[in-house]
Amino acid sequence: MNRIAETFNNRGDNKLLSIYFTAGYPQIDDTIPLLKMLQNAGADMVEIGIPFSDPLADGPVIQQSNQMALNNGMTLHYLFQSLRMLRKEIHLSVLLMGYINPVMQMGVENFCRNCAECGIDGLILPDLPVKEYNKHYKAIFEQYMLLPVFLATPETQTERLSEIDNASAGFVYLLSATSITGQFNKTANQNQDALHQLQSFPFKHPTMTGFGIKDRNSFEKATVNTSGGIIGTAFIELLKNGLPEQEKITSFIQSIKPSENL
Repeated sequence: MNRIAETFNNRGDNKLLSIYFTAGYPQIDDTIPLLKMLQNAGADMVEIGIPFSDPLADGPVIQQSNQMALNNGMTLHYLFQSLRMLRKEIHLSVLLMGYINPVMQMGVENFCRNCAECGIDGLILPDLPVKEYNKHYKAIFEQYMLLPVFLATPETQTERLSEIDNASAGFVYLLSATSITGQFNKTANQNQDALHQLQSFPFKHPTMTGFGIKDRNSFEKATVNTSGGIIGTAFIELLKNGLPEQEKITSFIQSIKPSENL
């Protein structure tokens, strides 16, 4: 069974916490050390962001981390080289998240083959249309046992939610609001009714909520009707002064997840 499926099957009544960080940030070789520390701290899943020069859907914090990672020399080829030893020490579910352009430049099958060889479990490519995936890439993803994750917002039409759900083999990524990432003050109390309506859709796959989660209160509000939550910007901010000590990352994870979930 894919590790993502195992993670959801084994969660019981606990809410899962997935952490996003940008590969190559704060330093080019911090990817594996960060994975180890997040695993030790009690994170349930990790999404590794593929740096891109024009991440339009991301807020300024993640945009800056993308640019700094690129300045550090991070490339898709270097990322895969860094991840070759991933499964010697990491048992967490690990996904890659990024824009489709770098994937197309490498070649979708080459990209998926590299993912499989490194032990990547799933892919989140927000600008890959579901119809395009079904028509051209589904067979390749399945060949390399990579679970695709697609995004839905409170504004997504009901008929499209079914398409997204059917295509998402891992989980469905629910955005708490239609905005760029990291907009805590704007998204925390906006569109709650719309978000609850989105969460009440009868998805057949598990759901995770992301955008605007920064602490335990926002985590608990966002995950009332989902399997868990995803934090990106708040964790990236923790890295702005360099790779933290294990204690700092553990404290961050424990500040989000209830102690019984750890």
